[in-house]
Amino acid sequence: MFPARRHGDPGGIFAARFTYAARMLYNHPIQYDERSAMHKIVFLDRDSLIATVRPPAFAHEWQDYPATAPDQVLERLRGATISVTNKVVLRAETIAQLPELKMVAVAATGTDNVDLSACRARGIAVANIRNYSVVSVPEHCFALMLSLRRNLRAYTTDVEAGRWEHSSRFCLLDHPIGDLAGSRLGIVGFGALGRRVAQIGQAFGMQVATTSRSPVDTPGVRQLPLDELLASSDVISLHLPLSEQTRHMIGERELGLMKPTALLINTARGGLVDERALAEALMRRSIGGAGFDVLSQEPPSPDNPLLGLRLPNFILTPHVAWASAGAMQTLADMLVENIEAWEAGRAVNLV
Repeated sequence: MFPARRHGDPGGIFAARFTYAARMLYNHPIQYDERSAMHKIVFLDRDSLIATVRPPAFAHEWQDYPATAPDQVLERLRGATISVTNKVVLRAETIAQLPELKMVAVAATGTDNVDLSACRARGIAVANIRNYSVVSVPEHCFALMLSLRRNLRAYTTDVEAGRWEHSSRFCLLDHPIGDLAGSRLGIVGFGALGRRVAQIGQAFGMQVATTSRSPVDTPGVRQLPLDELLASSDVISLHLPLSEQTRHMIGERELGLMKPTALLINTARGGLVDERALAEALMRRSIGGAGFDVLSQEPPSPDNPLLGLRLPNFILTPHVAWASAGAMQTLADMLVENIEAWEAGRAVNLV
């Protein structure tokens, strides 16, 4: 049978070898040639995924590294046929020096850390994880919306400062409180996450609009051009991948179109928004507030203009919207399923 995965191995590295019996246990029978070389699978940043990763049901050697610095990538992937990465960057010059690499399994949805052109030129398959966080990310979006709209940060700060016990009445009413019900929710990008955010928004009694490249036929959801969406929405939530076309799609001009009371929510990619323009808009209070879970560089550099903001109308969380226990386990399961599908010759979640 299988040896147990040992997360406590020195250096975080564990190699496991599996044979035909492994296939049969996972109901994945094949004609297996014992003389054939096993796959070598290397997970470059295992500590980014707090979940159980079951062994793929085919003969392989597996190596875990808790984290991998840029100057360690090439050496660690030498001889690997399958690379697993969450956020470790695979550049063209590195890929060119890995002749045995056949697949990159991205343990995330975004693939901007992998040079896809270099992979395609070499015939290297790239698979990502899709729709694993359709519960976790939308719930985080609404946690940010509710916290900002009801000024929770300002009120908890007041309580911690002792202002409530010195109040002349039973409550403090020093900061405005708004409702989501009856307001317009503008969703930029209407994939699985955008649609789920729309469903929750409708349950809150919000009027939902979206801007999307594809036609939208969801009942109760209006499709608008981006400028009209920005100008008319009370809350704007971003749900787009980062590309050269979407980078800084929200900049000074777009922020200037928003209502002075509007909220901007970003749980997608930091590069979608010009961070310096946003910081200036927040400090001028030309928009109502912003809730971000992502930055253009992660971990952020100390000089990021959003990192030092200490404003009651801005909330920054450290890229954790995706990271509920349930979402991470779903991701881990899908990661292995993607690898198994590719090894069996089936195209699943290929980019």
